[in-house]
Amino acid sequence: MTSMKLLKWLREERNSRKLILFIVSVALLLDNMLLTVVVPIIPSYLYSLDESEGAVSSNATVLQQGPAGAFQSIVSLYDNSVKSLSSNVTAWPTEPTPTAPVATGLPQNDSDCPQSSSMLVSENVKVGLLFASKATVQLITNPFIGPLTNRIGYQLPIFAGFCIMFISTIVFAFSSSYALLFVARSLQGVGSSCSSVAGMGMVASVYTDDEERGHAIGIALGGLALGVLVGPPFGSVMYEFAGKTAPFLVLASVALILLCICSSQSQKGTPLLTLMRDPYILIAAGCICFGNMAIAMMEPTLPIWMMETMCSKKWQLGVAFLPASISYLIGTYVFGTLAHKMGRWLCAIIGMVLVGISVICVPLAKSIYGLILPNFGVGFAIGMVDSSMMPIMGYLVDLRHVSVYGSVYAIADVAFCMGFALGPSIGGSIAETIGFPWVMTVIGIVDILFAPLCFFLRNPPVQEEKIVSLKSVRTHRNTEICNICFHPSNGWV
Repeated sequence: MTSMKLLKWLREERNSRKLILFIVSVALLLDNMLLTVVVPIIPSYLYSLDESEGAVSSNATVLQQGPAGAFQSIVSLYDNSVKSLSSNVTAWPTEPTPTAPVATGLPQNDSDCPQSSSMLVSENVKVGLLFASKATVQLITNPFIGPLTNRIGYQLPIFAGFCIMFISTIVFAFSSSYALLFVARSLQGVGSSCSSVAGMGMVASVYTDDEERGHAIGIALGGLALGVLVGPPFGSVMYEFAGKTAPFLVLASVALILLCICSSQSQKGTPLLTLMRDPYILIAAGCICFGNMAIAMMEPTLPIWMMETMCSKKWQLGVAFLPASISYLIGTYVFGTLAHKMGRWLCAIIGMVLVGISVICVPLAKSIYGLILPNFGVGFAIGMVDSSMMPIMGYLVDLRHVSVYGSVYAIADVAFCMGFALGPSIGGSIAETIGFPWVMTVIGIVDILFAPLCFFLRNPPVQEEKIVSLKSVRTHRNTEICNICFHPSNGWV
């Protein structure tokens, strides 16, 4: 009965701007929880799979025998757990011998230290490619979703996005191989494209005032920030104490019960290629791309670097991102409104410089506590950039093109996805070659060098076609007013 009342209320309030904003915020929350919940899980999980397979093939595991002399179990060198090979026999663990081989370059008195540092470093590329697969697929899908929302509206794409994310989450939960994890991550990219492009376009279409739109987009990005905030610690804690499947089943349940009711539009917008040739839109998109590329490079490489240098426990791999997530939430909320007052171009410049400085300081940490301040700076600065550039995208369309927002937010999402596609794939390869500290130094310098370009967004000009269009609209409105106010027989009324 309660669910029926809720459904009736949602249908009655389907055109409410606040409800639309809530739906978009929840969509971004779910998408980014699924995006980040894997950050602490995948590096450790893939390492345990590869370590087990390598141990069996190279006879590096301890094979234990029972009373009958048959092999019964394998002792994992990664987590010291005993894996039974037969269900009808019992295994007795043995004490390690003093001459047992140990890994070099890592502290030997901590059971959380990986046993093979070379194998751990090689995981950078695999993890980076896996993380990048979602953004790569989303990058390919966005150019189709943007124009599609201009034609069929926003409701159907968002609903489809929830369905696809549900399927992706289920595949994540029950996959036990790298190939299936890759498929699940790639499938998530399709669902994410549907929900994020349509969602941001919907918010921009119902909040037409520039300042009001900036505040609304800041709230919507708060849902994104909350997903980024909750995802890594939620995933690491659940993985540590409940196993790999548990966090994904929780997210699948959330996706299953979400109901998305949105209004639609049918107005035709500016062609996607026309928007992509606009230099001001490209600068805003580049700012989004390079700003988010910093955290994208950290996601696959930071947990592995922590395992290698700090012997971090599983739950710490996700908690390390908590300061960045909290500060991103603060940054998007504060600068959703403040950026309009101080100038979004100036906010973006400061944010890009702060991102660069913060990521350069990340490798200086010697423990998980040393990561708190630089990670906080990274998240806060990216919050400044996103909360400035997302409203600017809508403003540039209003100023220079037709005020329909599906395509321009497809470009914004493409920029976001390029950061999360190139970041993990390139970052993983560079980290394997020259090390994690140099990865952070390179992306930090790139962000600092890009920052001055945001100055061109200070006062972007109106395109000539837009001026002609605005003049024709004003002339048409003045003619209508004259026709209403003046009657041929009675004169002015």
